This record gives sequence, structure tokens and C-alpha cells, in this order.
Amino acid sequence: MAASTAAARRLLLALAVLAACLGSAPHGAVALRSLGVGGAKAADGDAAVDLDASNFTAFLQTSPESFAVVEFFAHWCPACRNYKPHYERVAKLFNGPDAAHPGTVVMARVDCASKVNVDLCNKFSVDHYPYLVWGPPTKFNLAQWKPKQENSELELIDDGRTADRLLKWINKKMGSSFNLDDKKYENESMHPKNTSDPEQIVRAIYDVEEATSHALQIILEHKMIKPDTRDSLISFLQILVAHHPSKRCRRGSAELLIDFDDHWHTNLSLSLEDSTTLLKGAGEKVCGNGVPRGYWIFCRGSKKETRGFSCGLWVLLHSLTVRIGDGESQTTFTSICDFIHNFFICEECRTHFYEMCSSVSVPFKSARDLALWLWTAHNKVNERLMKEEKELDNADPSFPKIIWPPKQLCPLCYRSSSRTADGAMQVEWNEDEVFNFLVNYYGKMLVSSYRETSMQSFQVASISDDSSASSAATVPIGAALGIALASCTFGALACFWRTQQKNRKQRKNWN
Repeated sequence: MAASTAAARRLLLALAVLAACLGSAPHGAVALRSLGVGGAKAADGDAAVDLDASNFTAFLQTSPESFAVVEFFAHWCPACRNYKPHYERVAKLFNGPDAAHPGTVVMARVDCASKVNVDLCNKFSVDHYPYLVWGPPTKFNLAQWKPKQENSELELIDDGRTADRLLKWINKKMGSSFNLDDKKYENESMHPKNTSDPEQIVRAIYDVEEATSHALQIILEHKMIKPDTRDSLISFLQILVAHHPSKRCRRGSAELLIDFDDHWHTNLSLSLEDSTTLLKGAGEKVCGNGVPRGYWIFCRGSKKETRGFSCGLWVLLHSLTVRIGDGESQTTFTSICDFIHNFFICEECRTHFYEMCSSVSVPFKSARDLALWLWTAHNKVNERLMKEEKELDNADPSFPKIIWPPKQLCPLCYRSSSRTADGAMQVEWNEDEVFNFLVNYYGKMLVSSYRETSMQSFQVASISDDSSASSAATVPIGAALGIALASCTFGALACFWRTQQKNRKQRKNWN
């Protein structure tokens, strides 16, 4: 009976994910990758990613990099073996956690001597080895390609026989000045200036995935799930299932909730063994294979100790507040506050944030109010850190703390601005314009597979504001009405979970 119930639940999850992931054709590759297709990786010690016909399109379609280089080779080819160290030397600049320029160019390779890749290599008209093709990753999804093909953004690299010549070709194409000796955190001129370039936010979706996975890793490594923190994690995961901007993170959060339901019953403490079983690899799987990647793109600082995780977490929280419905505003506020209070490991930051949460005396009635509250809280944090960084002289020179958004990103947000005697910025804000900016910047411009049709139609009949947080979390999946809003199938899944919870309680009472 237990086995059949578990199987049924897994089947319903698969249907829910399939419905949500495949509901929009343009994001089919993202869906495939989130379902485990396209889990490509570099061979041990290699920076370039090994691809084959089974994962080629899915991997490139979901790559965060602006450009890709694909080497078509044959493992039996002596020239290819001799060329590999040259290709790897360039790949190490762009790929992997120690790359000097991550998120810029993805370097991949395909072995045409493998039978599974014959059609793939023929599709790209491979007629010699090694054979290098350049272009935006998403443009590699085509039926047939030939060198010098008109109206194509792909291009054959005709001069890349050594590492120096290949990088010179890339620099010429990108108008860049990358050097083979570049090291991580030593190239400030290469960092994107996201305060002046609004388009940079589109790449933050990868950092949001990174932050989500990293947060779960921290929770596991520090054994932070306890009887008194269990409910707050469940509540936060419920929000992620319905509103995380990454589709595969929504799927992974749903799977994690199922595991909570299976392995950690309401009135039982989780043993160390069960905790390890439940969350083994959760940080690595909640947002799909290959995440966390070990590096940041939008949130990358010019110093190792700056930006990164805290930036990615802020972007995640902002993205949640612009995606919820009005009826979810108070529940989401409580979930965010409790999550930071229980699981953000920086004690001073956690204390300050929870003080701001505790100062809220009136329940939120709209998503707009919550989004503006979080924006105000973020600026308060920035103001505090600006003073501390000035005193300690430890600010990131490329990304000093500022009042957000800066005027160049949202001139209409400012009614007026001035500076006090101590240099602090005083702004009279146009909050309607600020809210419009937040919705656009953290919603529409934050590239995601989130279905806007659902986002625009939400008017949540969620957990009532007078429901206690603990009672909502005690029935972890049943209380997640936000899941039901993600799609009709998610709704069916939520109903099934509720039924299972009721049955469990009844069986417990009978016993």
C-alpha cells in the first residue's frame, strides 16, 4: 500500500512538472534540462564541457553565457589530441568555478567518432578535425548549418590552431581584451556594471538558482533543520514551488517538500541519519543538475569576499515579491522573515533584518506593499553597510553600496534628491514608479521560464491572514495553495497531498 501510494505521488509530481515545464513551447529546452536532460559536464580535470547528441541542444539552450565555442573532433585523431591542451587553456578562462571570466563564453566539445553523434556532426557539416563553431548558444538549435551560410549567427573559427590564436579570434569577435594569464578577481575592467546597464539583470536568473542551491547547502552543512525551524523552511519552500523565477527550482522545491512529508512527520524530530537521507544532494539537485556552478555572473564581485551569495539571495527575495498575488502578501512576508531569521548564517545581518520585520505592525494586504517594504528594507541595509564600508575601507571598488535604484536606471522614481552634510543621500521617492520599476526589473526583465499568463491572473485565495504559520506548515503540502495556482495539475497535486495528510492523521488517531 505504501509503495503504491508513493508511486502514485511520484507520478502526479511528474505530471505536474511536465504540465508546468512543457506548457510553453519556447522554454521546452529549459524543461528538458530541468527534468534531467542536458546534465552535461566537463570530464575530470577538463574545463570544456563534453556534449553529445542527447544533451547538445538542451545544454546550450539553457547556458547563461552570451557566446559558445563548440569543438567537433574525433578521439582517434592525433591532431585533435595535440590540440586539446590549447583548447583547454582557453576554456579555463571561461568555464568552471576558477574561471577569470565566467558567464561569458561556454566552451564545449563533441566527439564525432562516437556513433551517437554522427547525425549531429553531419548537421554542422563537419568535414575536418578539429572543427570549431562560434555563436550564441541558443543559435545552435537548427536543422542544418554550413560554413558561410547566409543569415546565420554561427561562424566557423578559421584561425584557432593554438590557444593564443583562438583567444585572439575571440577577442576580435567580442571587442574584448582577454589574456591567457588572466586570473579570477583580477580583472575589474571586465566586470559588468549592472548599476548602469539594466540589461544585466537578465543574467541574474542563474545567480538566483545558485543562491537557492547554496542556501540549502548551508542549511544542511550546519544542521540547521530542527523541530522549531522545520515549519519555517517548509513555508518558504511552498513559496518557491509556486513563485521561484526558475522552473527547475520550482520542481526541485516540490520534490523536497515531498521528501519532508515522507521522512519527517509532524511530531517527530529528524534524526541525523534521516536528515542526511532526506537532504542528501538537496543543494545540488533543487535547481537541477550542475547547480550550484560555483561562480556568480550578475552578482560577481571584483573581490572574492564581496557580493555573491548575499546579492543572489536579495534578487531571489525581490523576484518573489513581484510574482505573488495580493492574497499571499502577508504569508510571503512571514515566510521570508522566518527563513532569514532561522537560516541566514550571518548573525548581525540576520538580527538587523528581523528587527525590520518585527517593526511591521499592520498585516500586508497587497503585493505592492510587500514589494515596496522589501525595497525599503534593502535600502536601509545598504545605508548601514555604506557607513561601515567607509569606516573600514573595504567596499568593492566596482560595486560600492548605493541607494537603489540609481537615477540612471529609474529617473522617474525620483521626485527630488539631495545630500545631507555628512554626504548621505536623501530622496523623495515616487513609489508608484518604484513599484513599476521593481515589477519590470525583477519580474519581466529577469529572464525566466515563469509563465506570465499565470503571473498576471493570480488573485490568490491563499491561507487566511489569521492562520498561524505553524498550522500552515504542519500540513506542508496541503497548505501550499500557491502550488495550485502554478497550473491546474499542480492544483490536483496539492489536493492529493491534502488527502494523504488527512488520511495519515486519521490513521494516527485510530492507532
